[in-house]
Amino acid sequence: MAIERTLSIIKPDATARNVTGKIIAKLEGAGLRVVAQKRARWSEAEAQKFYEVHKERPFYNDLVAFMTSGPIVLQVLEGASAVAKNREVMGATNPADAAPGTIRAEFAENIERNSVHGSDSPDNAATEIALCFDASEIVG
Repeated sequence: MAIERTLSIIKPDATARNVTGKIIAKLEGAGLRVVAQKRARWSEAEAQKFYEVHKERPFYNDLVAFMTSGPIVLQVLEGASAVAKNREVMGATNPADAAPGTIRAEFAENIERNSVHGSDSPDNAATEIALCFDASEIVG
């Protein structure tokens, strides 16, 4: 298995409920290593740029509003098949469909407030990491 990096975002619903540490523990427990991390509050422009691929979708404006509603925790995770591993640990986007023990099964409130984001491919991971971190901030 190749060592990869992926982007993880702990969303405003999770930071508001103070479950950031529990989510990070699940990620680390699955063998992913945090090699960059910061807490931030996105501006509307930052959220719009990050989610630009969804601009034409009906949920775009609500997503931007949600992601700017409070602090987020941005992380670069590293490990064997990190993209797939992170997605496995996160669980299905809809928490009603998420497997027991996954982050979304345990912490998500609903499909919109689902506590975490993770890159969906190695190529998107590279793009998303570059949007959120300078190379000097990744210290793994």
